[in-house]
Amino acid sequence: MNITLTTHKGEARVDSRLIAEQLGNQHKASMSLVDRYAAKFRRFGVLPFQMEKPAAGSAGGRPERYALLNEDQCYYLLSLSRNTETVVDLKADLIAAFREARDRASVTDAQYLPLYHAMHAEVATLAQRAKECGSSTPEQIFHINANKALNVAMGIASGERGMLTIEQRLLLTSLQAVYRRHLHDSLERGDDHREAGRQAKNAVLAYVATAGGLLLGGKAA
Repeated sequence: MNITLTTHKGEARVDSRLIAEQLGNQHKASMSLVDRYAAKFRRFGVLPFQMEKPAAGSAGGRPERYALLNEDQCYYLLSLSRNTETVVDLKADLIAAFREARDRASVTDAQYLPLYHAMHAEVATLAQRAKECGSSTPEQIFHINANKALNVAMGIASGERGMLTIEQRLLLTSLQAVYRRHLHDSLERGDDHREAGRQAKNAVLAYVATAGGLLLGGKAA
């Protein structure tokens, strides 16, 4: 089974429609249980509900109401179902999905964010060098370009960092350190902002082609 988690206010959650689909149930039946036992669901955390409009081009239809369930709420919902093989398998998949989410958060808290801030502190220095060289480009653009350079090296689009696997997040964390180090060294040598940016960008591409392939099993993304 494929469990896709979403993030709601910083917490990993599962769409109730996905639970129903994996169980082979009508979503209406699952939502009926959530509504009937809402007070009990809230014992395990906030119970957010969402509305989704029908897809563009669909014929009619009303907005669909669904719940975003945290880990404990998912298990509680499954406890209201008969313990079939499907339910047992889904419990195992949920445990694995939430564990991976916790591991990703651990990488983010312990390594990714500190190196992210360190890289962007160096990017601020790059923007200052550009200003000294007569550039009128706002500092924000340099920060955007740095993030974009790492996304391109990873083969991901803007906004996809929250969906990276553990291995991809570790690679991205390392790329931030590589980018910062080469940017720093280039600026220390007295290179202008264009050359410093070029050196940092080339360094992350080279890193992905070598260490990145080893970490991700032969592919960068």
